[in-house]
Amino acid sequence: MRRSSRSVCANIAEAWRKRRYEAALIAKLSDAESEACETQVWLEFASKCNYLDMALRDRLDGAYDQIIAQVVRMIKEADKWLIRSKQTKKRKETVPGRDGPPSPIHQFSAYK
Repeated sequence: MRRSSRSVCANIAEAWRKRRYEAALIAKLSDAESEACETQVWLEFASKCNYLDMALRDRLDGAYDQIIAQVVRMIKEADKWLIRSKQTKKRKETVPGRDGPPSPIHQFSAYK
């Protein structure tokens, strides 16, 4: 559980650094989504084995549902997160929020 839960934010951080390339960004975000799902499985096992009480499991499971939803949204809207070259920026319209959005890792303040 420790490995998969830490891997979620590590993969999001890696994806953020690779946002020059859409395929690399999506691949790392997909890895983060998979690790978050794996963490939910380990939470379920821990609860069934009475290592974790049900209330805490439910709270953590809900938090991971939110993380997964945000990661899936980033995958679906990967184009919004890409770093564009100056030439590409000149060719495309500037969309508010597209050029230089804040890092998504800061949304997960509950895990600091």
